[in-house]
Amino acid sequence: MVRSLDDRVCAHCARQAFRACVPVAPGSRCGCKRCGKRLGSTSVDENDVGRWFGQYADVFVACGRGESDTRSLLAYYGVPLLLATDDGFVALMTEDQVVAAVQQQIDGMRAAAYDHSDILRVDVTVLNATSALYRQEFSRRRADGEEISRSTATYLVTDGSAGRRISALVLHSP
Repeated sequence: MVRSLDDRVCAHCARQAFRACVPVAPGSRCGCKRCGKRLGSTSVDENDVGRWFGQYADVFVACGRGESDTRSLLAYYGVPLLLATDDGFVALMTEDQVVAAVQQQIDGMRAAAYDHSDILRVDVTVLNATSALYRQEFSRRRADGEEISRSTATYLVTDGSAGRRISALVLHSP
């Protein structure tokens, strides 16, 4: 739903009254100004997924530093969200369950004096017109550069009726 060039929003954001949406990064051109979903297109491409994931990462980092509320990540996580780790697999079926699961990770980052993540490797595989795998190896660090942890995760990024979302998150074994 496009109301004007200065007030571009996707149909989902218009229906949800911007409840869980956040502004897109400055310089974004053709997307919903609230959630970043591309208007008039559901085609997933490698560069677009990379840009969108960068926006998600910025919000995640802000949460890890305590600069943003964990609920702001609901603009990026799908519900349900499938989560797989060495400890097990769970389908998070509500927004509250997603926030609670992510909050545990955010709390740990804050307790460790997290400042930023260094991206060590990224691989994007477009699966079809509406989904891609985003695999990332990263190092979480304190402000002085000391490494807190090193991890690899694969994200299933989908473009559906709610917009682009992380629908599954798999943390790799060390």
